[in-house]
Amino acid sequence: MIVVTGALGFIGSCMLKKLNNEGHTEIFIVDDFSKHEKDLNIKDRLYYDYFERDTFFSTSLYSSHIDFILHIGARTDTTEFDKNIFNKLNLNYSKTVWNYCVKYKIPLIYVSSAATYGDGKLGYDDDTSLIPSLKPLNLYGESKNDFDKWVLEQKETPPNWYGLKFFNVFGPNEYHKNRMSSVIYHAYKQIIKNGVVELFKSHVLEYKNGEQLRDFIYIKDVIDVMYFLMTQKPKSDIYNLGTGKARSFLDLVNAVFHSLDKNPKIEFIDMPIDIRNKYQYFTEARMNKLYSTGYIKSFYTLENAVDDYVKNYLITNSYY
Repeated sequence: MIVVTGALGFIGSCMLKKLNNEGHTEIFIVDDFSKHEKDLNIKDRLYYDYFERDTFFSTSLYSSHIDFILHIGARTDTTEFDKNIFNKLNLNYSKTVWNYCVKYKIPLIYVSSAATYGDGKLGYDDDTSLIPSLKPLNLYGESKNDFDKWVLEQKETPPNWYGLKFFNVFGPNEYHKNRMSSVIYHAYKQIIKNGVVELFKSHVLEYKNGEQLRDFIYIKDVIDVMYFLMTQKPKSDIYNLGTGKARSFLDLVNAVFHSLDKNPKIEFIDMPIDIRNKYQYFTEARMNKLYSTGYIKSFYTLENAVDDYVKNYLITNSYY
């Protein structure tokens, strides 16, 4: 039996589909099922049973049947300013999952974030000795880094465990995320509605408008890596998960226009005040550690990923 937390969400629902595609149907899905805006994410998915987030790990009833836990669920809103929410959902809940895996000797994958790197002054190397010195720019990043630090302090661990620092993930099933959806998703919506994409101006001298750089990674690559770690069980560690290639927002938006066979029209707008001082102008994952595990599959190029997302999902309003 496999457990997937956050199974209703963007990444969790895609991972659930990946597991189904690989022949896995004996799956417990865990989430907050009181809200229904994400229900379509798991329509036609195959799983054994579902459980509320706040109750599943409080019982040992199913522990002897569990072979692996994918802890994907989290509060991901970088504009949330209530630290108690992050402490509850991202830090303390993750500790509960970890301790459950330790107690019942269950392998674990949990999701961290590139937001832990803050402004990047210490680089984007997933050397765990750097983690205590990282200074995230928002409470979301702090909560993820706090858990990474806690993990590294633990003497008792699951039999195999992997923390994954996700960079900028995009792809189908993110439709419910509203403001927190990817720039690709927002660009597509703006092009269809107005024919013009709005991008944030740069508010620092080092970067021109639209030339802010991020490591964008397609959801299909993310779930492939997670499945590799789950099945191959390399060395337990915290790993970056990006492409290793930073691209500009102009590159990204131009790719969306190209997929729609339209000429680019871009306007630059002021960045909202609430995120202006907490904005990452550059991220690029160092991927040496993941490659050292024997992972050899090539990542989608930005252009190929955007083309797949736009033509096979956004235009048809389809789910993965």
